[in-house]
Amino acid sequence: MTSRAAIRAEAESLFAAFKATGAQPVEAETLLPAEILLDLYGEDIRARAYITNDPLRGEMVLRPDFTVPVVQAHMKDGAEPARYCYMGEVFRKQDHLGPRASEYLQVGYELFDRAAPEAADAELFALFHGLLAPLGLRPATGDIGILMAAVHGLSTTPRRKAALLRHIWRPARFRKLLDRFSGRTPMPAARADLLARLGADSAAALIVAAGPQIGMRSEAEIAARANALIEDAETPALKAPEAALLYDLLTLQAPARAALSHLRGITPMLPAIEPAVDRFAKRLDALERHGINPSDLPFEASHGRTSLEYYDGFVFSFHGPGDLPPVASGGRYDALTAMLGQGRSIPAVGGVIRPAMVAALREDVQ
Repeated sequence: MTSRAAIRAEAESLFAAFKATGAQPVEAETLLPAEILLDLYGEDIRARAYITNDPLRGEMVLRPDFTVPVVQAHMKDGAEPARYCYMGEVFRKQDHLGPRASEYLQVGYELFDRAAPEAADAELFALFHGLLAPLGLRPATGDIGILMAAVHGLSTTPRRKAALLRHIWRPARFRKLLDRFSGRTPMPAARADLLARLGADSAAALIVAAGPQIGMRSEAEIAARANALIEDAETPALKAPEAALLYDLLTLQAPARAALSHLRGITPMLPAIEPAVDRFAKRLDALERHGINPSDLPFEASHGRTSLEYYDGFVFSFHGPGDLPPVASGGRYDALTAMLGQGRSIPAVGGVIRPAMVAALREDVQ
């Protein structure tokens, strides 16, 4: 087992490398207000974070990562452009015993740059690529923004688009929704039964017949949900060509240059993705200027969909042998800065490295 001293030494070395680029070192509180994370991710975050109740400050969470507090600090009074780096423990609850640690040291880098976001993506990836090159890791890249743009471009109701966008980071749920919206699978039996009953009686009549009201939802909220179900049932299935293109995106895996050619080929049939594909092309050109060959760089359109839910563009990770968590990962999170910026926003990209995994791999190499 790798010693704590070796892990700490690796963290200090990575942190020094980040500072050498001109990044400003920052600290973050270990306990953060839970309200912010709950607003960002919903109640799902409770299954992944350590939450406690402080008698003075309310619900608090042990820091699951550094990005949110760093963005908050930058949006409050940070200059532009800006580069930050940090080092410290993060805490992730695990639902079963295994190789994934619930507390581990993390070293990270965040880059805020309004002028050239694609160049910033390439700069960050190249920095990580260079630092980790001696370990012979396998890189993986993707672009959540292309998939999000494809969903926005579908010829369907805003409600169905919102449902798909909400579950982009839950691949199994997203696929089930897509299968249903495209007509590949039938409506769930319980919902079909409810809709049959709504067809015979109004929502108000069913509420009265159900007896005393139990739970937090008001009669108006229940009726609104019933009406939404009726509207969804009456919505036509996705157009077959659009559904086929979305399924195609979900399975797209190719070297980045080849993936770009494929995406250029389907853009006329799904024009909503054109701006995201243009950004992808600019990023590949910027990577090439950093000495990284996009023709050898793996790309998966669905990569990053099981990460934290603030990524909305370029995503990447570096993997060692076996089925362990990534040694490093990161991505673009422009929308997060708007959410935390109180009316202001700035394009931003960041990434983290796990020093414990780097130290263990170095021992294996030696």
